[in-house]
Amino acid sequence: MNILLIGSGGREHALAWKLQQSRFIENIYVAPGNAGTALEHKCKNIPIDALELERLGEFAQQKNVELVIVGPEDPLVMGIRDHFDTLNIKCFGPSAKAAQLEGSKAFAKDFMSKYKIPTARYGTFNELNNAVNYVKKSRFPVVIKADGLAAGKGVLICQNEVEALTALEEILEVKRFGSAGNQVVIEEFLEGEELSFIAIVVKNKIFPLASSQDHKRRDDNDMGPNTGGMGAYSPSPLLDDDLNKRIMEKIMEPTALGLIKEKADFHGFLYAGLMIDKQGEPKVLEFNCRMGDPETQPILMRLKSDLAQILLSTFEENPEPVIKWSPDTALGVVMATKNYPYDYPKGQAILGLENTSDDAKVFHAGTKLIDNVVEAHGGRVLCVTSLGGNLKEAQTKAYKEAQKIKWQDCFFRSDIGSKGLKH
Repeated sequence: MNILLIGSGGREHALAWKLQQSRFIENIYVAPGNAGTALEHKCKNIPIDALELERLGEFAQQKNVELVIVGPEDPLVMGIRDHFDTLNIKCFGPSAKAAQLEGSKAFAKDFMSKYKIPTARYGTFNELNNAVNYVKKSRFPVVIKADGLAAGKGVLICQNEVEALTALEEILEVKRFGSAGNQVVIEEFLEGEELSFIAIVVKNKIFPLASSQDHKRRDDNDMGPNTGGMGAYSPSPLLDDDLNKRIMEKIMEPTALGLIKEKADFHGFLYAGLMIDKQGEPKVLEFNCRMGDPETQPILMRLKSDLAQILLSTFEENPEPVIKWSPDTALGVVMATKNYPYDYPKGQAILGLENTSDDAKVFHAGTKLIDNVVEAHGGRVLCVTSLGGNLKEAQTKAYKEAQKIKWQDCFFRSDIGSKGLKH
């Protein structure tokens, strides 16, 4: 069968790499893909942007595509699933209405409030003066979020009133995040440790994937600006059976049932970014309507089952996908270009990719293949991922491989996984 995979990041390369291992798959068309997907077995990059819904639909019909898998959030929020529904082509991803859980922070917070899903206290504002008044009565630090999609960069942690007022002005007045900042959500700052809980959700059925932990801040020791993620590992030592049960009962099940009540059809990956406090209680920081990046890379390194079979089975009347995991730990280190998440140089040749060993996988994100040379064209460029018998072994292996790769302005955090070693 033929598959169309939408997107061009590290998550999409990991999905393509796992899908091409399936004996059911003949061709994987990746739109638009990156240098990594261009080099994978059974994969072919297609020069169609992820937001060109009409062209994607026409291409899928021409190539007899039986399954569309959507990687990034933008086309989901735009309604790509609804578009493929009209063409009677299976599309793994939530409807536009359900994707508002990620597309609008205000929608997500109001939804959580309505269905009593634990999350931080908040206020929503589209006018500067009211937002300023709210901040002046708040305890610091506070978290200020642009309401719309901002590629993981629209979340600002403000330590004092001056920082908060500057952030509000930049988002609401200067439009640093464009129309994504027409509205802001101001939240209390939650303390604890972050956990990524990703599941396949099909209406009221929830099939959790392996747990993982992401590292959102750019610099070592969780310092510096928020990013899309600088590295991740799976499984998370935070998640035991008791916490898993509470997350399912307090967060995932009420969310799935709430979406049904809202007539918002969810058929895809639901990602709950959670904060686990010192008492072990989970609260939702954010919802995403797709797999995380870079969590996908270590999670799929551990998946022993056929991913194509899993996703296809969700379209059956009573889905019961078989999902088996390696007991090993996987850890991925994101290699980025200096100055990310701000403006960064592009077009530098990446050296050393051929030197990495077989027990590691280098997943591409912001790369392009130009005249057979892999070049860095993004902020987050690669995710060097390794399996190990435990977290320390996976960490050691991944960093050993990352040291073999370089380009002129590359950098990476040196402490991915270290917080997990403290458990």
